[in-house]
Amino acid sequence: MQITASTVSLTVDDVAASRSFFTTHLGYEERMAADGFSSLSRPDAAADVVLLRRGMEILPSDQRDERARGLILAFTLDSGIAHEEDRLRAAGVDITMPLREEPWGERLFQITDPNGVVVQFVEWASPTT
Repeated sequence: MQITASTVSLTVDDVAASRSFFTTHLGYEERMAADGFSSLSRPDAAADVVLLRRGMEILPSDQRDERARGLILAFTLDSGIAHEEDRLRAAGVDITMPLREEPWGERLFQITDPNGVVVQFVEWASPTT
């Protein structure tokens, strides 16, 4: 098996709101779209994102009414995490977990899109232990 790309598919109530959030604040571009569907990607190593409207009949019946929740979409940055938090805050994005550093060396913060999708940014520092 050779994996050539990674995609996360998120079922949301308002595809347009999440699409706007990801394209405006996170640098994604829409590659394909249809009623209740949007495929987003970036030119770097970030996972592609597919947004599907909750309730669509193309989804299996046991998944149709689920929402993206309990999921954290995490992006690892090589540097500049404090700058990204400042940039997003200045753009009016609600920082739902401010930047912090864990004892094991993980620096992270979280934002949440209009449909409740949690996006976490991570940068690795030297552990403080």
